[in-house]
Amino acid sequence: MKILITGGAGFIGSHLVRLFVEKYPNYHIYNLDALTYAGNLENLKDIENKPNYSFIKADITDENVLDSLFDKHKFEGVIHLAAESHVDRSIEDPLAFVKTNVIGTVNLLNAFKKCWKDDFEHKRFYHVSTDEVYGSLGQTGLFTETTSYDPNSPYSASKASSDHFVRAYGETYNMPYVITNCSNNYGQNQFPEKLIPLFINNILHNKPLPVYGDGNYTRDWLYVKDHAVAIDLVFHKGENAETYNIGGFNEWKNIALVRLLCQQMDVALGREKGTSEQLITYVKDRPGHDLRYAIDASKIKKDLGWEPSVTFEEGLEKTIDWYLKNEEWLANIASGSYRKNSMM
Repeated sequence: MKILITGGAGFIGSHLVRLFVEKYPNYHIYNLDALTYAGNLENLKDIENKPNYSFIKADITDENVLDSLFDKHKFEGVIHLAAESHVDRSIEDPLAFVKTNVIGTVNLLNAFKKCWKDDFEHKRFYHVSTDEVYGSLGQTGLFTETTSYDPNSPYSASKASSDHFVRAYGETYNMPYVITNCSNNYGQNQFPEKLIPLFINNILHNKPLPVYGDGNYTRDWLYVKDHAVAIDLVFHKGENAETYNIGGFNEWKNIALVRLLCQQMDVALGREKGTSEQLITYVKDRPGHDLRYAIDASKIKKDLGWEPSVTFEEGLEKTIDWYLKNEEWLANIASGSYRKNSMM
């Protein structure tokens, strides 16, 4: 089987590419990534010479390139992760999110449809989305697969639109698809604009830890390696035209998470208890900030037997340990030297 994974040099994508390359030697995994700021081939150095792995530098917004790639390789499966994903960036430049997340997704759908026409047997288009499409929860309740969409940021609106296009192509053209909506991911190799790696890096360098508003925004956190395992299960065993929510069963208020991170960092760095918490700084809230996300992942647990393998405390400890052992990786991100690979 030839599988195209888009965004495979990114955070979640690199973990998924590695899992598939190592677990399925009889598959050929094609990693398509534009190597924009969050794409980093250093994330995949350990598998770059595997015989069942190929990297393709390309942009999903280029319709002609996608058509030629599908014509050449005849990808039987697509797992689509390539996306602009940072909410703050979407507020500054919404159109970039429309181009990549909406138009890019439609380009992929069109290329897949043109390649296979009506012969979709044993083919699958898998779209990876986010819980943010559901909007904001109050103090109670959970997002389920039937929760109405109510996006509140340009990022979540662009992902909601791409979800709708995937379903529309399934209904209109009988294209076999699955969609998953996941909660906040964390773990190794995450680009340090996101909360956990940003704060690890800031603590290392004694920089402020900026917490939005009162810090009581609540998120469900999912360890990235558990997410990759869930994607593997859905790709191979999920039902066509179904949506599965993937969550960590693991809600944390932002300020409680930051304090736990500070405590674990103090232990890891041999600092006096409470040292890192002194770096916490409350800053002006972001526009359209959703109060709470929480996923009901009971469907994927019941239907496919998936559940998280680690507690948040265990996963956070593993994450901290990786970043402290890979300070050079962090330094390369901060300096921008990792972008040299994007020129290949």
